[in-house]
Amino acid sequence: MSLNKLSSQYNQRLTALLEQLFPDVGVDKQLHSLPNAVRYASLSGGKRLRPLLVYAAGEALGVNATVLDQPALAVELIHCYSLVHDDLPSMDDDDLRRGQATVHRAFDEATAILAGDLLQAQAFNLLANQTGVAASCINESMQIVSKAALDMVKGQSLDLAFENHSPNQAELEQMLQLKTGALIRASVLIPTAYVEQLPAAHCQALADFAESIGLAFQIRDDVLDITGDTEVLGKPQGSDAGLNKAAWPSQFGVEAANVRVGQLYERAIVALEHFGESADFLRFLAERMIKRSY
Repeated sequence: MSLNKLSSQYNQRLTALLEQLFPDVGVDKQLHSLPNAVRYASLSGGKRLRPLLVYAAGEALGVNATVLDQPALAVELIHCYSLVHDDLPSMDDDDLRRGQATVHRAFDEATAILAGDLLQAQAFNLLANQTGVAASCINESMQIVSKAALDMVKGQSLDLAFENHSPNQAELEQMLQLKTGALIRASVLIPTAYVEQLPAAHCQALADFAESIGLAFQIRDDVLDITGDTEVLGKPQGSDAGLNKAAWPSQFGVEAANVRVGQLYERAIVALEHFGESADFLRFLAERMIKRSY
């Protein structure tokens, strides 16, 4: 099976799982705004990168996809919640996400806040109620995701603090690793919770891969904010610059940013040498992450 087809199949799997979790309530949007807003936030497209990384890391470690369905959903819901809250007027104040009105514009600000709250709570509810796995696996997977959720908030706080400032490269990359890299790292590491006696070298290799590709992904995102097109991106081009955000290319230049992305991508691929062909889906996703146009 081609890796493109495998990716498509996993994406369809995720859509079906999300449809089960948040069914269409079939009622007036304004009378029942919260369930509609949650469905809108989680089923309105997106790359589904983080849950795909969960399944891809599972392929590398030989973990059955069924075992990973709930954790994959959980990281996608955490990601969706973070986008809803990032877009709020008190944060980045964006009107467009995934080519559609942001949740607070499609509904209202209070509903958007509650939708984000519900998505995050549902993520941990899914992890806590996994079936067919040992309690130790549930505990470890929750620890991995909860740490990432905490780091994301710390990263967002730093992102706001860095507005109109010029952090050095180490400070900037630390913020990016927290804000964006933490959930990517968690997505790659979640399958390790379901493998008994996993060699430490394998776990470290996955962590090295995730940290490198997570940072590369965000730097690429910041480059696209400068060079991309709103219709392709699905969100306003230049929105970070308009808010005087601290971003890699605006601090050090687009050309240097592209070089840095290449360095990080190479480091990520080297980290996967421990796994051979079983990590081909991870390699495929890594390439997609740094060569994307949206």
